Amino acid sequence: MKTALLIDLDGTLVDSVPDLQAALNQMLAEIGRPALDREAVTGMVGDGTARLVERGLTATGEPIDLDAPLARFTDLYEANASRLTLPYPGVREVLIRLRDEGRSLAVVTNKPGRATREVLEGVGLAEFFPVVVSGDTLPVKKPDPAPLLFAVTRLGRTLGDAVMIGDHRNDLLSAAAAGIPAIFARYGYERQMKEAVDPLLGIDSFDQIPGVLARL
Repeated sequence: MKTALLIDLDGTLVDSVPDLQAALNQMLAEIGRPALDREAVTGMVGDGTARLVERGLTATGEPIDLDAPLARFTDLYEANASRLTLPYPGVREVLIRLRDEGRSLAVVTNKPGRATREVLEGVGLAEFFPVVVSGDTLPVKKPDPAPLLFAVTRLGRTLGDAVMIGDHRNDLLSAAAAGIPAIFARYGYERQMKEAVDPLLGIDSFDQIPGVLARL
């Protein structure tokens, strides 16, 4: 039985795009840029806050220095990181089941630590995750395998016990680099890889995780 479950946050546990979109569009409006719709913002999520802001600026005008827009976005987002964000259907119930089965749970995300904590606490999921590895916990982030290795160690488990669950290519790449299996959340934000994943290791809703784990 895989006892160490490393789970991505945005697009896997929660739909955070509404709050990300709101903060990004407010920042853009303040510098005279047009708003971005949900589909556009969704395609920008997954590589960390700096890349999200950089992509938002690139999509709406000429490149400018990133420091001030990134700082403003961070302030806006962290103040409202769980205002519109919600767990996907079935997440809490499945986490209870997995915890009751004796599995150890960690969040491994590229989102900065403060925003990660705000989201987990705001949506009522913090209690399930004794270990949280954020985008600024280590000098590197996914797709580097180091955050996964760090999480497994903090859980007191081994790589042979571990599986990564996420919706982005970075989750799959980091898992492959760490030598552990990955379950791909097809319902999440990654658009390009939805049809490229082995269906036996793909899920269309969070409540399918126990069934996939049973086959690993």
